[in-house]
Amino acid sequence: MPFIEKDGLRFYQFRIFEGFPIFHAVLTRQGGYSLSPFDSLNFGGTVGDDPKAVLKNHQKIYQILNFDFSSRFDVWQVHGTDIVCADSPRDLNTDHQKADGILTNKPNITLFMRFADCVPILLADPVKMVIGIVHAGWQGTSMMVSQKAIEQLSKCYGSDPGDILAGIGPSICQSCYPVGKEVYEAFAANFGEVVDGFFQKENNQFYLDLWEANRFTLEMAGVSKIEVSGLCTACHLDDWFSHRKEDRRTGRFGVLMSLEKNE
Repeated sequence: MPFIEKDGLRFYQFRIFEGFPIFHAVLTRQGGYSLSPFDSLNFGGTVGDDPKAVLKNHQKIYQILNFDFSSRFDVWQVHGTDIVCADSPRDLNTDHQKADGILTNKPNITLFMRFADCVPILLADPVKMVIGIVHAGWQGTSMMVSQKAIEQLSKCYGSDPGDILAGIGPSICQSCYPVGKEVYEAFAANFGEVVDGFFQKENNQFYLDLWEANRFTLEMAGVSKIEVSGLCTACHLDDWFSHRKEDRRTGRFGVLMSLEKNE
């Protein structure tokens, strides 16, 4: 598996972005300052962790990965479908925007989002030189948030969906993700007859495949170059935080993405 170790950090990278002037890191939970149950590289500021430890975790990754801490752009993730096109780093003295996708074509911005079972979807258009991160839990996936991100890439930057590369990151797998009938019905309302391709039913219990649902949505939006990590957060607690497996008391791992600057 394509993991990288650097100065105490361990992070995952997709092969699909190799050879392009794009940096990305799906950071594992290893190498931080937070104590149990948030051990150790937790980026969640609202989960009950010590705020000083969370700040030190943020500062550490920016220093080790050689990014300016003031370059970051992150949002308040709300399980919706709003996608933000960022033209400048977020003013750290202002409140976060509420959104579940962030895009940019500016090399002076580092995009950053937080996860713990929901799907990180990393996007890159190497023709228009645009990147993006999408947060897709079951709500966002049912509302086709990844399609909304592709539409916004086209609207804001003129991207052709056929040029876009997509990585579906570590998140909860189908066998670890039992959901209620209301979740199935929410998907059926938007996906119609194809919905059964995303669910298994055993003993009146539905199991949702977020990876397949997001892959299908990306393909329907015109994206054909897709890599699925196949890594389950609930199965690999040594590397990832899992909201479900850890009974909702856990941290959030981070995803960072940036365009390389022309020197």
